[in-house]
Amino acid sequence: MFEHLLAAVAALATFKVFGLMLLGTAAGLLAGAIPGFTIAMAVVLTLPFTFGLSSIEGLATMLAVYVGGLSGGLMSGILTGIPGTPSSVATTFDGFPMARRGKPGLALGLGVWASFFGGLISAALLTALAPALARIGLEFGPWDYFALVLFALTIAASLSGGQLVKGLIAGLLGMLVASIGEDDINGVARFDFGVDALRQGFDFLPVLVGLFAFSQLMSDIRDAAKAQAPLMPPGAKATRIEHRAAIRLTLAGYGNLLRSALIGLFTGILPAAGSSISNILAYDQAKKASKTPEAFGQGTPAGVIASEAANNATAGGALITMMALGIPGDVITAVMLGALLIHDVAPSPSFIGEQPVLAYAIFLAFFLAHFFMVGLQAICLRAFVLITRVRMYVLASVILAYCAIGIFALNNVTFDLWTLLIFGVVGYAMKELGFPLAPMILGVVLGGTAELNLARALAISEDPMLFVTRPWSLFFLILAAFSVFFPLYQARRGRSRWTLAYAPAMALALAGPLLMMGGGVRMAAAIGLVGYGLWALGRHARNGWAVDPAAATAPTLREG
Repeated sequence: MFEHLLAAVAALATFKVFGLMLLGTAAGLLAGAIPGFTIAMAVVLTLPFTFGLSSIEGLATMLAVYVGGLSGGLMSGILTGIPGTPSSVATTFDGFPMARRGKPGLALGLGVWASFFGGLISAALLTALAPALARIGLEFGPWDYFALVLFALTIAASLSGGQLVKGLIAGLLGMLVASIGEDDINGVARFDFGVDALRQGFDFLPVLVGLFAFSQLMSDIRDAAKAQAPLMPPGAKATRIEHRAAIRLTLAGYGNLLRSALIGLFTGILPAAGSSISNILAYDQAKKASKTPEAFGQGTPAGVIASEAANNATAGGALITMMALGIPGDVITAVMLGALLIHDVAPSPSFIGEQPVLAYAIFLAFFLAHFFMVGLQAICLRAFVLITRVRMYVLASVILAYCAIGIFALNNVTFDLWTLLIFGVVGYAMKELGFPLAPMILGVVLGGTAELNLARALAISEDPMLFVTRPWSLFFLILAAFSVFFPLYQARRGRSRWTLAYAPAMALALAGPLLMMGGGVRMAAAIGLVGYGLWALGRHARNGWAVDPAAATAPTLREG
């Protein structure tokens, strides 16, 4: 372990890598600060510049953009009241009121340092949990992988702001796109309609750029008045960040900081959940735990700390599932998954064991990026004020040109530009019709994995009961079933009695496959789940199954 860690340090501790990470962090901060230009778009634009780099250099750069983007959204949210990214929506609830009360420097400082400490907690847990999860992943067979993909798609759909059916349709559409071209198993062409370009299938990255970047740009400039206007008035000025006071307040609320970071980490582990959900969840829990909940929304520091600690910690959780299982935790890690594949590195349960230097380099780069973020925040704040005076259509044109150049440079294939255009229009139409994009991206990324493992499972044995008799497969199928009902539970929580049994029933159901696995730790976890389930059911029975109306006021989860 130590020799791999030292090799990773040697690979990262070069002027070239540090320079690339500085540029990446600055680019992420600025991209995250500009409303409408998402972190995913920033990472996608970075990808073409990494083609000539080694896998360590390229991933370190993209991780720096990722971390910078998560923290950059707070600038716009605090100074203008418009969150730069969905991951900073809850930051505006208290950050903007603080700025209007004459404390913009303190609000910015709280956001910066909460992001920093939340990221460091996440980095430590990433280093500890990813290898352990990868060891568990080595137990998976094709039945278990197929069930895991099914769970990833259902939870992505269930977290799409109450639009379960549209989320499932989007996920299935993504799997349909993944099936176009030659069958990986038999080499038979499918859905090519006699077109040679379609026989090769759609490349993943042009599809992703079209769905997220191109469709977003079309949304930003569809209104002529909005396209002509700058993001901030010409008289806007940068402000000085109050670091000392912010550090003191952030560490004083260590309970809120730790809880929010753990919420962010757990949310990041869930496929396609992402920081747009974690910041709202953490804010909600901070408000419920506070002795003065009425102060939230009026400019309380705890609200800013909760949101920013959670959104940066989410990145660590997303990286855990990508590195340990090959399942992207969010759209950004889906892009990184594509970058690894370009360098002939395939994330899987054996990835950390087979590529230990690269794995530890990813851990260290994620850790270091937070230090770069703190150092560059003040400089980028001044640059942000200058950039936001540029008209929206100029920014959109430049970004679209970079998208097209980067996609063409990927394979030097003209058809990739048509793919970019086609899926840009598809993504725009889906957004207008209320279809979430994250499930479709997961469908495109994981469609081939699902098909391959289903074929392997059926080739080994045609007995479908193996999907429910193998413990890990059963575990993920149970999670998938409960995630399908999650939107209904969320909508009826605090109003219907059956919602009181949702969490205890899930705990009792998940205890079954854990007991089937055996082993001391899993047996203890199963006993704990059974104990919680019985205790919760007993408590609700003693209370006459009375619902709690206050639970119905919790924020609704929506995809950013």
